[in-house]
Amino acid sequence: MSIDGVPPVLDKGHQRLLQSIVEVARAIFSAGASSIFIFDSSAGELVFEAVSGAGEATLLGQRFPMDEGIAGWVLQSGEPLIVDNVTSNPLHARQFAESTGYTPASVMAAPLMDAGTSIGVLEVLDRRPDPARALGDLEMLGLFANQATVALQVVHQSQEAMARVIHDDTLAGVAVALSGLTGSRREAGRQLLTSIKDVLATEA
Repeated sequence: MSIDGVPPVLDKGHQRLLQSIVEVARAIFSAGASSIFIFDSSAGELVFEAVSGAGEATLLGQRFPMDEGIAGWVLQSGEPLIVDNVTSNPLHARQFAESTGYTPASVMAAPLMDAGTSIGVLEVLDRRPDPARALGDLEMLGLFANQATVALQVVHQSQEAMARVIHDDTLAGVAVALSGLTGSRREAGRQLLTSIKDVLATEA
């Protein structure tokens, strides 16, 4: 599988949209943190482009090799992965995690796929399982990964890509997921939808 990547140069509107996605993902999974990495193919590195929760103040813009850690494996394989005990998984980049100041116990990650190519990774750390959730964890994470992919496509494809946000079934799935939220989770969902509208207005 080829990995072309997306240059990590995003305007404020698209950065806000990615930030809203990780905030809602973290809220829905009651997680310790959530991040979006984008792949910089010129450097062969993954870049923290959006962070919610632990590390939010320090990790943005940090880089690590594309072949390192669970995120690196997900990027290269193009497959989602749940690791419920990172200490027993050889993919876990323990030294890098410790350098960020937050060492998770569990990791869930999904690739951002564009036409069969991995352009980044959405990661959720230390999620809290919810048996009452209608969708499975990876299915739910995939919905948000799809929306992050569309946001990154906009960098190159502008209005055509944003039209997919309106018509793509995954947005409908996200809307259904958000409809059952309350309190701070509902507010995070509202911010996500507002960010999508802002980007649409910018690209119109």
